[in-house]
Amino acid sequence: MDCADGKTRLCFPIWSAWITDHAEYADLQGIGSKSCPKCEVPCEELGGDPRWMYQTHDYMLYREKALRHEPTEAAGIPEYFQRLGVKIGNNVFTGLDRVSPVDLHKPDLLHNIHLGLFKHMMEWVEGFLKKHKRQQAFDDTWKDIPPYPGFSVPKKAYREITQWKGKEMRNLGGCISAVLASALRNLDSSQYQDFKSALKCVSTQVDFTSWLNIVVIHQTHFPTWKATCRYSTGQRTFFLSSGPRRLPALKQIARIGS
Repeated sequence: MDCADGKTRLCFPIWSAWITDHAEYADLQGIGSKSCPKCEVPCEELGGDPRWMYQTHDYMLYREKALRHEPTEAAGIPEYFQRLGVKIGNNVFTGLDRVSPVDLHKPDLLHNIHLGLFKHMMEWVEGFLKKHKRQQAFDDTWKDIPPYPGFSVPKKAYREITQWKGKEMRNLGGCISAVLASALRNLDSSQYQDFKSALKCVSTQVDFTSWLNIVVIHQTHFPTWKATCRYSTGQRTFFLSSGPRRLPALKQIARIGS
């Protein structure tokens, strides 16, 4: 490879990421469809309030156990893998030179967050705005957003946009809290609690997305991360009274943030 200093160097690329959806991860990593590709959290605890940080998957250890069929202290090898949600010897990345299978997993923020979770959230927000007759106020604020570095100014009113792309949804995440807060101004006493809950719920979804952009969550971050996830999964039900009658699967969201 020709480098910037004019020298030519011999380089060895290292496979560091594989970005795909969870169904393909399950096939490639050799795990169950309801298992986390990063850690050993039981599938029944996904989407809940974890009691602690679970051990990261050690696929090399699994491979050795599968080859030797070494029984563990708690159970035989089939039961051991079943408890972890891992299929015996089915990880296609294990054994590749200088590759850590567990580190190849990267959340697909485009499809799962910007075109998934945010899309669901905005369907709830639209229903909420319609219920309280604030759609026009939201559109007016949306069109009046001033230019800012790294932010693309909307060219249409929110309700005039018929198809959203990932970049537009990502753009929306940077301003939705402020736009919604402006649209919900001049309220009366009967609306105070509902408007407060709506703003808190949307802000928490944005915070959740911000956490997913952190490469490594240190153990000292865990209490704050838990509080955000707990409120995020709990407060989404607030919009059910005015929005679509379905929620994105909490277990799927837990896998996104793994």
